[in-house]
Amino acid sequence: MSSFFRLIAVLVLLLFSVHTGYAKQHKAKWVLTWSDEFNAADGTPVDSQKWTQQTGGNGWGNNELEYYTTSTRNAHHEHGALVIEAIQEPVTQADGVTRNYTSARLKTQGKFSQTYGRFEARIKMPQGKGIWPAFWMLGDDIAIVGWPKCGEIDIVENIGIEPAIAHGTIHGPGYSGDHGIGSPFTLPKNRRFADAFHVFAVEWEPQEIRFYVDKHLYAIRRPSDLPQGANWVYDHPFFLLLNLAVGGYWPGNPDATTQFPQNMLIDYVRVYRRE
Repeated sequence: MSSFFRLIAVLVLLLFSVHTGYAKQHKAKWVLTWSDEFNAADGTPVDSQKWTQQTGGNGWGNNELEYYTTSTRNAHHEHGALVIEAIQEPVTQADGVTRNYTSARLKTQGKFSQTYGRFEARIKMPQGKGIWPAFWMLGDDIAIVGWPKCGEIDIVENIGIEPAIAHGTIHGPGYSGDHGIGSPFTLPKNRRFADAFHVFAVEWEPQEIRFYVDKHLYAIRRPSDLPQGANWVYDHPFFLLLNLAVGGYWPGNPDATTQFPQNMLIDYVRVYRRE
C-alpha cells in the first residue's frame, strides 16, 4: 500500500473511532445520583439534609421585593410536591426596611454538588406580573472566586409577563447579568407553564450544555458561543437552587392584576450522571 493510501486509511480509522466514542457516550444510560421526590407528609418543611433555606430581603442583586423565610408557610410539602409560596404580607427587617412579600429560596450548597450530568425538575409554574420562579445552578467555588467567575446555569426561568416562555441561560465572566447567553422556548397553542407540570432539564457534559423542556431540545451552549476571550467556567461541581422571586429588574413589579398567594409546585428534582 502506498504512503498516501496508508495515510487515508489511518484518517478513516481515527474518524471512525471518534464517532464511535461520541456515539457510545451519548447512548450511555443516565444513572440517578441524587433526588428529592418531595413525598413527605403534607405541611412538613423541606428536607434539611438536602436543602438549606436562605433568608433575607436585600434585593438579591436584582432589586427584588421579597423577603425569603424558613417558614412552612413559604415552603412545605403538599400532595407529593414541594410548594414554594409567595405571599403578600409585610415583614420588617432588622435594618428597619419593610418588605411586602415573603417567599422561599432553597439551595443544596454544602450538601450536594456535581460536575456534569443531567439535572431536571418537574415544575408547575406560578403566574402573574412580577412573578419570577427559577430552577438553576451555581458553581460551588462561589465563596472563593465570587460570581460570575463561579459560573451560573439557569435551567429555567419564567417571568409572569411571558406565561408561555421558558428561558435557559448561562452566565460567566464577561457574559453575565443582561449579557448572559440564553435562549427561549415557547409553548405552542397559547398554552402557559402555569397550566400543567413540565420537565425542565439540562444535560451538561464537557464543552457542551443542552437545554430541554419536556423532551424538546431547544438550545445548546458550547465554548464557541462565548464572547472572544471569555472563559468557559463549567468544568467543576455546581449546586442546585430553587426560588420564587417577586419583582426585580427583569420581570418588573406586581401590579393590580397580580393575585397572591402564588405557588410554584415542584414534583421532583433529579440528578443523573452517565453510566
